[in-house]
Amino acid sequence: MKLFDPTSGPVQREVEVAKRPASLKGLRLGLVDNTKFNSDTLLAKLADRLARRHGMTVALTSRKRSPSHEIDEAAVTTLRAQADLVVSGIGD
Repeated sequence: MKLFDPTSGPVQREVEVAKRPASLKGLRLGLVDNTKFNSDTLLAKLADRLARRHGMTVALTSRKRSPSHEIDEAAVTTLRAQADLVVSGIGD
């Protein structure tokens, strides 16, 4: 009997990782709500904690159409312009 294995190995890719800020103090936070259950609650609590500990402020919140969709290019452009750091919520 011959078996066919349709899986393939991982593809090696170069990934450019964003530079970490030296400090979180006073940075503007962008939030991406992925619309999963509790994502908004998780992001709100995280934003509150970051505000208390580091003086961060929420610059804007972007909401995805659904968990499987990406945010549109206009939202990405706005996040880049108005936020120093972006967190995408997961929820569930």
